[in-house]
Amino acid sequence: MKASYLYMNTKIYRGAERTMNLNYRFRLYPSKAQEMEMLETLESCRWLYNHFLGELKKTKKVPPKYELQAQIPRLVKKYPSLKNVHSKTRQYVLWQLYSNLKGLRGLKQKGRKVGRLRFKKYGRMKTFVYNQSGFKLLDGKLHLSKIGDIPIKLHRKIKGNIKQVCIKREQSGRWFAIFSVEQKPEKLSTTGRAVGMDLNTQNYLTDSEGGRVEHPHELLKLEERVKIQQRKLSRKKKGSKNWIKQASRLARVHERISDRRRDFLHKLSRYYIENYDLIAVEDLAVKEMIESSYNAKNKADSAWSTFIQMLFYKAEGAGRTLVKVDPKNTSQICSRCGAYVYKPVWIREHRCPTCGLVMDRDHNAAKNILNKALQEVGSGRPELTPVEMRPLLHSMGGASLVEEAGSPHHL
Repeated sequence: MKASYLYMNTKIYRGAERTMNLNYRFRLYPSKAQEMEMLETLESCRWLYNHFLGELKKTKKVPPKYELQAQIPRLVKKYPSLKNVHSKTRQYVLWQLYSNLKGLRGLKQKGRKVGRLRFKKYGRMKTFVYNQSGFKLLDGKLHLSKIGDIPIKLHRKIKGNIKQVCIKREQSGRWFAIFSVEQKPEKLSTTGRAVGMDLNTQNYLTDSEGGRVEHPHELLKLEERVKIQQRKLSRKKKGSKNWIKQASRLARVHERISDRRRDFLHKLSRYYIENYDLIAVEDLAVKEMIESSYNAKNKADSAWSTFIQMLFYKAEGAGRTLVKVDPKNTSQICSRCGAYVYKPVWIREHRCPTCGLVMDRDHNAAKNILNKALQEVGSGRPELTPVEMRPLLHSMGGASLVEEAGSPHHL
């Protein structure tokens, strides 16, 4: 799926030649009866997950998955409620359990302190999956085996071969269908342009061509509404019907913030993928930055990891190159002469005493990020550099090779 080349502290990801997996997310509008059946399916999946987790806790060594999978037909005979769940959905619950175990094992190998898997309480199971079969799209409705035809809002065309569908219930009570699709990447035509990005909390990003994108601050815009709904929730008796209703209202506000942020990031990442062959970003340790920063709220609201992940998979499908560079001293080094010019974080202008360069601090950092990326792409491994990338090596100062076709200000 991806080609990853490591140059010192630089990570380079090139577009794939083979098929890739994408997810399409659509809103579902089930009837009351259908919603009850979907909730019962979630509860049956939760029971099955807890049952197998209990079996694993009794053994010292984790048995192969197929041994536990062979128990499912006997459980269906013993507990008739499981018959209302599609066979592939029941099997996928076991896959989720083993996937969680594998994830914990990976964290332990990285030195992280993690505990054991816990049983899922009522309401903690949010998804169930139809893998390969048991679903079909028919005339604006999604047919799910054992449930029926559910109205679905298909706001875009699904391209490729649908492998599975995940049914998800949000905390606010909304239902979504997430289609996992296998498709061939559609490469975009080359532009001969490269760009570096400096991500920050004042402007969302400043690029090496001087473009700035204002930070949407979605959390700050709705923060007062979150506080109001949270105060109302605190006055309700926990577990009561009014408490459940108010919890859904609060969750809806949080989901609105998430939806707006995701919309902004999709549009911004799409703009840069369409207009640049090479995109350079800093390889940020976002989690550590949030944990050690006084400005953690704005950094969490920025969702830099999500933005870089969007750039990654869109670059993979479009045949672009995404480069992650070492962020060390990108704000301190002069992009023209390379001199080290120390600046505290509150100094927003770069002034180089050596060459006299005066420019915005973030613009200077974006140029340094692009310079690092171009140097690493072209150094020592010319056979890995695509033909269309070679002219970019002449723009070490970060200037565009062709006239700019658009600006991120218009997003």
